[in-house]
Amino acid sequence: MNFALVMFVLLVVMGGVWLIDKLLLKTRRTQDAKEPWWVAYSKSFFPVILAVFLLRSFLVEPFKIPSGSMMPTLLVGDFILVNKYTYGVRLPILNIKLMDISEPKRGDVMVFRYPIDPSKDFIKRVIGIPGDKIVYKDKHLSVNGQELEMTSKEEYGYVESGLNYIRAERYEERFNQSPHSILIDADRPVVSLTEVAKFPFFENCVYNSDGFSCTVPEKQFFMLGDNRDHSHDSRYWGFVPEQNIVGKAMLIWWNFDHLKRFGLAIN
Repeated sequence: MNFALVMFVLLVVMGGVWLIDKLLLKTRRTQDAKEPWWVAYSKSFFPVILAVFLLRSFLVEPFKIPSGSMMPTLLVGDFILVNKYTYGVRLPILNIKLMDISEPKRGDVMVFRYPIDPSKDFIKRVIGIPGDKIVYKDKHLSVNGQELEMTSKEEYGYVESGLNYIRAERYEERFNQSPHSILIDADRPVVSLTEVAKFPFFENCVYNSDGFSCTVPEKQFFMLGDNRDHSHDSRYWGFVPEQNIVGKAMLIWWNFDHLKRFGLAIN
């Protein structure tokens, strides 16, 4: 469901009712006559819905993490806040950029509209920006010929859907001086070649059994999940167009199963 579109329709309907009543219907009522309930409701809820619509469209929007593709950074059930203006002010619903503020940087955790189905929102980490050459071979990531530093931390186990226990290794990976955690499952391949789709700019990528390399086109971004071997991401469905950007993930504000995660910044 396009929540922004639903709110916009409600705003138009309630604002229209309020305006029609003010200009036409109110003048026909006697002074002691009560407002119709539908007029009273429209006048009461219009300012509230307008405030929420503006807040979600231009400042922050809440999202819930539905899968483990960004573990250990984000867990299933995390409620997060996404900064809507970091990457520019956009026209609600149409998502057309009105004003530039900054561009996504390598290492940012970004929410975007899934290129295959823009009605769905995805969240991954920005690995490549326009012009970058991404190489992922033997589970080591290189950007523009420079291999990212990886430091082994500890074993990380979790239960996947279907009560399947996953045993992985946690690493600290660095873009410049900004570290983030990733998970590597030694039992999984670098990429499952049978799952790779023929996406736009597919010719910019080369795949083999050891991994892949991709050159990021203009106004496109390459995204990977932090749970590297259990993430369906750009290696399978391609690049994220600039117009699909929703915002930058900035804060975990709730998780019913992990209360200590309240208020954690997303790095």
